[in-house]
Amino acid sequence: MPTLRSASSSTAARRCQSCGHPLDPSSTVCLECGHLHPLAPTAPSPVSDRRILPAFLLCALIGVFGAHRFYAGRIGTGILQILTVGGFGIWWLADLILLVTGHFKDGEGARITEWT
Repeated sequence: MPTLRSASSSTAARRCQSCGHPLDPSSTVCLECGHLHPLAPTAPSPVSDRRILPAFLLCALIGVFGAHRFYAGRIGTGILQILTVGGFGIWWLADLILLVTGHFKDGEGARITEWT
């Protein structure tokens, strides 16, 4: 069994919840027992200046052709939706749900959250 070194003040605050072994600040797994530890939550994703309503209408009416993705600035996946007819309808339905729940992202990775 490895010997424990005295931990510095930065690592002393972060210990394994399972065995109490000191954790590296960037580690997500305890090297002693293998317990998983998620890192601290990251900052919330930025909010887009685009609106849900136009994207939702485009998705509902001609979404199988990726029109809402072109509006959101996601040109590459818009072209893929044209070629696959909205991922055979499954991709289109998933996008519709993401739009309604406010989890759809624009081409820059910002969430589209405002309806009007």
